[in-house]
Parts: sequence; C-alpha cells; structure tokens
Amino acid sequence: MQFLFTARRKFDAQHQEDDSMPWEKYLAWSRLPQLTELVSLDTGLNEVLVEPDRENEDDWKHFTLSGLLDTELFTTLEFVLKRTAKETDFNLLMTVINPEEDCAGIQADAYDFLGYELIDYYYCTSALSNCGGFDETFLPAELNRYGLIDDYQRAYEIRKNLLVNNPEEDHADTNVIAIWRHRTIGR
Repeated sequence: MQFLFTARRKFDAQHQEDDSMPWEKYLAWSRLPQLTELVSLDTGLNEVLVEPDRENEDDWKHFTLSGLLDTELFTTLEFVLKRTAKETDFNLLMTVINPEEDCAGIQADAYDFLGYELIDYYYCTSALSNCGGFDETFLPAELNRYGLIDDYQRAYEIRKNLLVNNPEEDHADTNVIAIWRHRTIGR
C-alpha cells in the first residue's frame, strides 16, 4: 500500500474562499446538511496548496502520475510540508489510491481515518460532493460529516454503479481514495 500526501484548503463555515458558493449555499445545493467540514480531493472545493516547481527535475520525483495525469498527491510528507511552509490553517492529508483492503482499521501516527473519496478519473472533481448528486447510485445521506463514504465495500459498490448508471458522465469514472487527516499539522 503506497501512502501519498497532499495539503488542501479547508472548506467549512469558517473557511470560505469563494463568496459565490458560501458554506450555507453549498450545503443546500449539495443536499449535505450533515457536513461539519468538507474534506475532499476536489480541486474546486478544497484547493491544492502544494505548489511544485514543474520546471525543477527534483520536484518531479515527488509527483504521482496516473498515466499522464497529475494526481496532485505526492510521495513524501517532507515535500508537502516544504511546499506549504507558509500555510497555517489547512488539511494535511495522507491518502491511498484504490486501496485493496479496508483502511478504516489502519492506524497511522498522528492521523485519523476520515473515509473514502470518489474522485473522477482526472483527479479534479468529487463524484460524492461536487456533481449535484447521483441519486440512482447513492444518496446524500450516505456521506459522513466530511463528505466521504465510511464503508470500504460501499465505496467500491458506488464506484462500480456510478459508471454503469452514468456511462456518458466524465465524473462517474472514479478512483476510490482512502483519506486520513493529520491531527495537529495545519490545524
């Protein structure tokens, strides 16, 4: 199992970057009133804070590519911390792409397991929290207070059925990503 790291901007009632989608409006639009904070890999809702130098050959050693696509997940914690040194209030995340086992019981020092994200093939848009819903596949009430799926089997069932039920929808072709959040760094 390969653990990858990223830092993302927080999105909740206290952290609202874009006034066009304030927290309360987002909760109503998404039909996710149970959220206390959205902890997602969606680049539009939880901005990536790691700014690698794409001209620097050494930085490329820390990238994780899926085919030719940049996942914006990085191979070392040290690289992420170096690139976010000026940030003080963010989510430091540890992730696994398409885990082959349930990750809920995996204990990681100083990290809490939050759930499973379903991010599109391009690693940009969350099928769970930024597509307006796929009610034929899952209901908004199935997401936890972070906008993630708690159950490993259910995450993979949703992944399979999203594509079956929505074959023409780009955001329905997803990866399952296990997400842990650091307890103190960025908090």
